[in-house]
Amino acid sequence: MSTTLQFLGATRTVTGSKHVLNHRGKVVMMDCGMFQGLKDLRLKNWEPFPLPPGYVDDIVLTHAHMDHAGYLPRLARQGFGGRIFCTPSTSELCSIMLPDSAHIQEEDARYANKEGFSKHSPAMPLYTLADVQEVLGLFQAVPLGKPLAINKNISFDFLESGHILGSACARFSLRREDGSEFKLVFTGDLGRYNENILPDPARVEEADFLIIESTYGARLHADGDVLAALEDVIRRTAKRKGILLIPSFAVGRTQELLYHLRVLQDEGRIPPIPVYVDSPLAIQATRIFCRHPEALDLEHEPESAGQDCALLCDNLHLATAVQDSMAINKMEGPLIILSASGMCEAGRVLHHLKLKLPNPRNTVLFVGYQAEGTRGRRLLEGEKEIKIHGELVPVRAEIQSIEAFSAHADYEEIFRWLGGFRRPPRMTFLVHGEPSQMEGLAGKIKDRLGWPVRMPHYLEKVDLDALLPAASAG
Repeated sequence: MSTTLQFLGATRTVTGSKHVLNHRGKVVMMDCGMFQGLKDLRLKNWEPFPLPPGYVDDIVLTHAHMDHAGYLPRLARQGFGGRIFCTPSTSELCSIMLPDSAHIQEEDARYANKEGFSKHSPAMPLYTLADVQEVLGLFQAVPLGKPLAINKNISFDFLESGHILGSACARFSLRREDGSEFKLVFTGDLGRYNENILPDPARVEEADFLIIESTYGARLHADGDVLAALEDVIRRTAKRKGILLIPSFAVGRTQELLYHLRVLQDEGRIPPIPVYVDSPLAIQATRIFCRHPEALDLEHEPESAGQDCALLCDNLHLATAVQDSMAINKMEGPLIILSASGMCEAGRVLHHLKLKLPNPRNTVLFVGYQAEGTRGRRLLEGEKEIKIHGELVPVRAEIQSIEAFSAHADYEEIFRWLGGFRRPPRMTFLVHGEPSQMEGLAGKIKDRLGWPVRMPHYLEKVDLDALLPAASAG
């Protein structure tokens, strides 16, 4: 029986990561992400899954971000009932992120029906809390570096990827009919070296097939001082008594920001202004980070003793209830608000944007990748009006970005990771990148390394056996 690899998402886009491996009749999907951003992509979430119900046996999940894990409840609703393998921290994070995703969708649908701005009547959530509870029962935690046999022909282990807490590369060993083996490695999202709170990506020495992300495949991150840039934005906004609103991914970016704020506080570089985290998910995720200090690798050890957890800054206020969030909206600056979602597509940050964008004293600071078609991307590109909850909101606030906060490797960091390989893969597949970034990385890999590279299209299926030496007859 042949071995095939089919790409159901993150093909020439940065969302919807889904890659299906069929080896000797056993079907394992790597990641199960939700499409975000452009409308044509988001609509794919509502289409029937491209493969027959029950076709996928098991899922290997690299990390908890919604573009890699957010479609799981929808797939379960359509018949998936297999195992979902991930690291312990990823399992813990999904136990809060997936319910939060369902809650936001249910609330947004209710709000759209109440206000009547949805094109659908009635507006419906992609999945519900009941769907989430069903899929959470399928999770099985696998520690980093511990091989696990899915069946007698497929085994895998997880290696640190350095992207967020619990993120991992998946390394598969696949046995052929003649008893020989070959390896397939999927990076998931590859993190950065010398990151502020996370370990470096683990070295990988060989793979016959490599599936690698390309989010920043043609770009280099700015070499600027992140702390200095953050200090400058805070000081300028505070000087005009404005509010600094930071749309922040609840998992990873929020915790890194809190840590940086604490360092700036300890060094006396920013005024003593209050910091609000207005995202129940970010608050829960931060508690998980604080429970796992062994998984962190802090570049600076903050000196203040105001918090038990090294990630938490001083003068910190957590808005857990809706009433807490509404109270923030009545406050005057200077103050700092961290709120999800990071691309301004859903959640409490939308209510803050509606109130803060029209005021030129305020600043909206982006600290993460903004996918094509998202509100965050449109704000960065200079749009003067943004539609939120069916209403056009004027953009008069200062819009800023600190790219150095990115949790994705740029192309030089990708090549540093690729430098660990002792031999070239038989084929390198580029995923999770917009076309310009993917094409840029493909050209660099061919020019620098001479490796064969493919950029799969949506639903493309590749026969891996055709790229391997013929199996022996005996």
